[in-house]
Amino acid sequence: MFRPITEVAHELGVATENLEPYGRDKAKVRLAALEQAAGLRPPGKLILVSAITPTPAGEGKTTTSIGLAQGLGRIGKRAALALRQPSMGPVFGRKGGATGGGASKVEPSNTINLQFTGDFHAITAAHNLLAAAIDNALHFRSLDLDPRRVTWKRALDMNDRALRRVVIGLGGPGQGVPRETGFDITAASEVMAILCLADSPADLRTRLERILIGSGKGGRPVLARETGVVGSMAAILAEALLPNLVQTTESTPAFIHGGPFANIAHGCNSVLATRMALAHADYAVTEAGFAFDLGGEKFFDLKCRTAGLNPAAIVLVATVRALKMHGGSALDALKDSDPRAVERGLVNLAAHLDAAAHFGKPIVVAVNRFASDTDEEIGVVVDYCGSRGVPCAPADVFGAGGAGAIDLAERVVTAAAAPETPLAPLYPLDWPPEQKIERIAGAMYGAAGVLITPTAQAQLRKAATLGYADLPICMAKTQDSLSDNPKLRGRPTGFTLTVRDVEIAAGAGFLVALTGDIVRMPGLPERPAALRIDVDQEGRVVGLQ
Repeated sequence: MFRPITEVAHELGVATENLEPYGRDKAKVRLAALEQAAGLRPPGKLILVSAITPTPAGEGKTTTSIGLAQGLGRIGKRAALALRQPSMGPVFGRKGGATGGGASKVEPSNTINLQFTGDFHAITAAHNLLAAAIDNALHFRSLDLDPRRVTWKRALDMNDRALRRVVIGLGGPGQGVPRETGFDITAASEVMAILCLADSPADLRTRLERILIGSGKGGRPVLARETGVVGSMAAILAEALLPNLVQTTESTPAFIHGGPFANIAHGCNSVLATRMALAHADYAVTEAGFAFDLGGEKFFDLKCRTAGLNPAAIVLVATVRALKMHGGSALDALKDSDPRAVERGLVNLAAHLDAAAHFGKPIVVAVNRFASDTDEEIGVVVDYCGSRGVPCAPADVFGAGGAGAIDLAERVVTAAAAPETPLAPLYPLDWPPEQKIERIAGAMYGAAGVLITPTAQAQLRKAATLGYADLPICMAKTQDSLSDNPKLRGRPTGFTLTVRDVEIAAGAGFLVALTGDIVRMPGLPERPAALRIDVDQEGRVVGLQ
C-alpha cells in the first residue's frame, strides 16, 4: 500500500487547497500551485531522458527515468518526475503498459494505464465535438466549408487500422453529408498536442480557436473558432488541463500528464506538468518519446522553444539487447552473450550522441541493465563512452529501483552542475520549411538528402500562403530506424529521406512532415497485449504489464 497522495503532495510543497484528490492515490493539481511555489523557491534543474533506437519491445526509458528520480532521492536530492500518460492503443496493442517496471514504477500503475483521471477521454470528446460541429455545419450549410476539403478527422484512443479511412453520412437524406474522412488515435490528435503545449486556460482556448479544419470558397482557410464550439471544447478540457500527481514505488512524486506519440506527434508530456515538477523539486526528470532522433529533437525544437524551458543535462538510455540488434543479431538471439555484436551496434549509440551534441548540453549514458546482460557486454559500452569522454553508468532500476541508479544519479548531478548554456534550437524559425526539414534530416538522422513529393510541396506552398511558414517542424517518422525505412538498423548512411505529405497543425503551432509509411492510427499486432489482460475474482486487473 502506497502513501496517501495528500502526504506526497504535502512533502512536495503543494498546499491542500491546490489539490483535487481522485481517491487516496492520485490527484489533480490546480495551477495556482505554480504561482505559490514561484514565491518560495527557485525552479529546479531539468533532466531530459532519451534513448538510442529501440527494439520493438522498448528499452526501458520510462523505467530508467523513474529509477533515476528514485536514485536522486537516495543521494539526498529533492526530485520529481514529469512523464506522459499511456495511451490505451499500445496498452492493448504491442507494447503493453507504460508505467515503468519492477522496482521502478509509477503507481497506481493499472489505473494510470487505463482510465486514470479521464484526461484522454476528455481530449477525445473535445476532438470529436469539433468533428460533429463540422458535419452539423455541412448539413445545415451554416458555414462556408467545402466538404471535400475538410481536414479535421475524428479520434479514438485505441489501435484500429479499419478506421484509418472511412465514409460517413451514408443512409440517405437527413443522415448528413456523405464524405470521406478517417480517425486518428487520440495520442496523435492536435487537441492532445494543444493541451500539452498550453501554458494556461487562456492559451488553451487561443490554440483551440486557431485549429485549421479545412477550406471554403477560393481556398479560404476555415478555423475552429468559426464553428462556435470552442468554448464547449475548453469546458470539456478544463479539468484535463490540470496536471496529475501520483508517486513511484519509492514515493517519489510524479506528475503524469498528456501523452502524444513521438513517431507521429511531438512526444512530450505537458508543459504544465514539467513546470510543476520544476517548481517543487531541485531536479525534474522528464522523458521524450522513442529515441533522440524523434523525441529528443522535438523536445528541444518544439516544447522547449515554445515554453522557454532549458534542460541542464541529457541522459541517453542504451541497452545491450538494442546494441546487439543494431550490430546485426537476430531478435530471437538477443539473449545470447555476444560482446562483438554489442561493439558493432555502438554505431547507433554514436549517432544519437552526435545528434544530442548539437544542442550543447552535458550528456550521460545510462545502460539499462537486464538480467541476461554480462559484465563483458556492459563493459563494451562503458569503455566506448569513456573513449568519447562521455560519463556512463550501468543501472539496475528494474531489479533494485533507486538503489540501482545511485551511480547514475551522481553522474547526472555532476553533469547538471555545469554552467548553464542558452537553449540552442536546431534551426531558426524564419528558415523556409524545406530548409528546416533538411536540417533535421541531416543532423538527426544522417540523411544524405531530402525528397519532398509534389503532394508535400503543394502543402508547403499552402502553408506559406496562409502565413504558417515560420512554424517549427514536427517530423512523423518510424521509430525503428534513424532513417525512414524501418528495416535499416545501426547507423544508415547515404539514404534520402522522403517527405510524402505535410499537415498544418495551426493550433499546436507546428507543421507535421509525414515520412515513410507512418500512419496516425496504428493497428493491432497479430497477438495483441489485450489477449493477456483480465480481471480476477477479487476484481483486480491482471496481466497488464
